[in-house]
Amino acid sequence: MEAGQVGPSGPGRAREADIAPAAADPAGGRVGWSPADPGPLGLSMFAITTFVLSVVNAHLVSQAMTPAVFGLALLGGGLVQLIAGIWEFRTGNTFGAVAFCSYAAFWGGLYILLHNSVPLILKAEASAAIGLYLWAWTIFTVIMFIAVLRTSGALVVTFLLLLITFVLLSIGFSGSSVSTIKLGGYFGIATAILAWYTAGAAVINSTWGRVVLPVFPLNA
Repeated sequence: MEAGQVGPSGPGRAREADIAPAAADPAGGRVGWSPADPGPLGLSMFAITTFVLSVVNAHLVSQAMTPAVFGLALLGGGLVQLIAGIWEFRTGNTFGAVAFCSYAAFWGGLYILLHNSVPLILKAEASAAIGLYLWAWTIFTVIMFIAVLRTSGALVVTFLLLLITFVLLSIGFSGSSVSTIKLGGYFGIATAILAWYTAGAAVINSTWGRVVLPVFPLNA
């Protein structure tokens, strides 16, 4: 392609394959490029954001610290987890792609709900509005829990704890029950710990080249 000619990569730009074509393998084919596993990144961001919000929900810190999760909801659980989900599409992992992209939407939506929408709702109805939002995500998490049963034991436990967390928080906010919300916060902390473990196992096992932290695969 000559300079200035319009092609798939735009005017005057050579395609990546023209500059650095894939290397040939011994069988005479082409060795395709593959990305690193985006799963640990998505799980780590999910764990960090869940942990901070759950500490607040469990009343281990002042409720005035709720805005501390806003930045994580936008960037960690939101943007970075969305990027991980998009890369899961590239790897062909439907479950990972749907889970990460969807829960990225959860965190982004939660930020808008708490930061922008709740102040516009009557104070008496604000808790019920949060409960409605959580019930919708509880239903989605039921679907994902059924799917996760064919992945690994570590993820199954993570999603089971997440589902329990959503149920407790949905009930708690819908009924303005502080004790139920606090219990949901503790289950959220446990969810974050399991998500951290699963993410850490993927990274550590990859760098060590062997199973250091087992995740107990279920799809063998």
